[in-house]
Amino acid sequence: MNTFSDSALTAFQLITSLDPALWAIAGRSLGVSAVACVIGCAIGIAVGAFLGVSRFSGRAVVLTVLNTFLALPSVVVGLVIYLLLSRTGPLGFLGWLFSFKAMVLAQVVLVVPVAAALSRQVVEDVEAAHGEQWRSLGAGHLVRCVLLAWNERFALLTVVVACFGRAISEVGAVMIVGGNIEGFTRVMTTAIALETSKGDLPLALALGMVLLAIVGCLNMLLALFRHWQDRHQASMPTSLRGWVA
Repeated sequence: MNTFSDSALTAFQLITSLDPALWAIAGRSLGVSAVACVIGCAIGIAVGAFLGVSRFSGRAVVLTVLNTFLALPSVVVGLVIYLLLSRTGPLGFLGWLFSFKAMVLAQVVLVVPVAAALSRQVVEDVEAAHGEQWRSLGAGHLVRCVLLAWNERFALLTVVVACFGRAISEVGAVMIVGGNIEGFTRVMTTAIALETSKGDLPLALALGMVLLAIVGCLNMLLALFRHWQDRHQASMPTSLRGWVA
């Protein structure tokens, strides 16, 4: 118990004293995950919206594969990307291995299936409720994708937060393709694993606290946005709620 309390006290001191090593790792982790989340969500939400609206032969197979990728092990993603980016791999000429770009690429691969699967379900539910109305007005697949996704933009913010959580909490893939190089590719999750194995529990615990605080703040902001949206829609005429003319 004393070990835990002492480690927690030291960790709190590291955070409040703005320890340079701690916040450098946190900033790098935020940078990698933010870039990966933006790219991955842009691709995933577009794919999900298309799948939610479209009906084509083989769609069930595509959805099965997509849902399978939700449970894709991060170490497998890391291994595949490592082989692609290695000197003898097909993408070795890029020189991305053990770099910021390699970690972003690994997290994008992990984020896209999550964003696509969750956004597909959101858009498909709205399509079932309002799609017939838009089809009667002559709206094609692309128009309905955009309109329905925009109408559910606050629900899709939840998808973005879930994807960011998936990205920033990932350890296996970024460890493999990033190498956990101090000052270059060491992020919060890989640093926690390393410092715990070294016995530096205060730093590992401090990084864990920062990680939880970041995710908690994002969820609080999302809750505030949703509360504002609910109040905004409640003040609008019923016929216009949720839709932008």
